[in-house]
Amino acid sequence: MDTTSPTKARLVKRGWLTGFAQAIPIVLGYISIGIAFGVLAQKAGLSTPNTLLMSLLVYAGSSQLIAVGLFKAGVPALSIIATTFVVNLRHMLMSAAVSPYLRRWRKAELAAFAYQLTDETFAVHSVRLATGRPVKSEVFAINALAQVAWILGTWLGIMLGGLISDAQPLALDYALPAMFVALLVFQIKDRIQVAVALLAGLLAVGLLLSGVDRWNVMLATLIGASVGVSLEKWTKKRSS
Repeated sequence: MDTTSPTKARLVKRGWLTGFAQAIPIVLGYISIGIAFGVLAQKAGLSTPNTLLMSLLVYAGSSQLIAVGLFKAGVPALSIIATTFVVNLRHMLMSAAVSPYLRRWRKAELAAFAYQLTDETFAVHSVRLATGRPVKSEVFAINALAQVAWILGTWLGIMLGGLISDAQPLALDYALPAMFVALLVFQIKDRIQVAVALLAGLLAVGLLLSGVDRWNVMLATLIGASVGVSLEKWTKKRSS
């Protein structure tokens, strides 16, 4: 009796269920932030189809919020594209970080994975992939559910936007940084990571105050990550 197919089917089903469970924190954040984006996009004058298509095709929370702000300010299209491109350059670092764990994946699978890779899903995948080799269905379940939540939140925001006369007092643009802070807190496990997080945060603020308003986060991340790697190597060498 051939048990390969039933066993594989059970693994796939278990992977989807595990992936859904892993994605719940992201879903809760994405719905709220998606609502914020939908409201801001509606107030900026973007049409409902264009707003939903942005969440479907662009699917990058920070870039979408920045693009909406620039669109509302009347910035030319090429400037909006260039700005969002710079903001999204961090995806190169995230992809490079997880690529060693995906060497056996087919090109179509890599393309699907890269399309739905975000800061939050990367935070989950980087931990899961480093500690083992989860089934592909689990990985794609996390990505798919996260994007569905983002699109749903966007749609809800568009609907709510018509009921809100002034969105500025609600500080909706702070929703995305707030979720990043929450994810960071859950990922920190030792004193080195605390030190690196504080260093990167201080550097980002310092660079912003000094006039580096587009590259400050990326430069702070690179410096912080480099310092973190050096500290970890030094600590391991000292303990051995």
